[in-house]
Amino acid sequence: MPKTVMTVDDSATIRQNVSFVLEDAGYEIVEAVDGKEAFDKIQANPVDLVISDVHMPNMNGIELTKAIRAHAPTKFTPVVLLTTESQPEKKMEGKAAGATGWIVKPFQPEQLLTVVKKLCPL
Repeated sequence: MPKTVMTVDDSATIRQNVSFVLEDAGYEIVEAVDGKEAFDKIQANPVDLVISDVHMPNMNGIELTKAIRAHAPTKFTPVVLLTTESQPEKKMEGKAAGATGWIVKPFQPEQLLTVVKKLCPL
């Protein structure tokens, strides 16, 4: 059974780029446009990994990470923040929220795939 990865970003282009790379590698993809939609979907159908932007409307990636960690069925789901943010303070905020990893945009497909395969092997 393939592993399911949720990609969360308010940019359709980023969601498509992530989906293309991961689907090509054999992962199933679920998309969400913001943290609120992502958390609603995860509660209904848990996923194996979440890749989320930080800056989004309704619920940002840090808030989404905290919600995932606070929800018993998803508290151990790996969360990778994929963002333009590269400041150490922001990374520390992500880590404090429970993020498993941090990738700075623009990302290299190989880099993304390496991280995903490590956290969510097929």
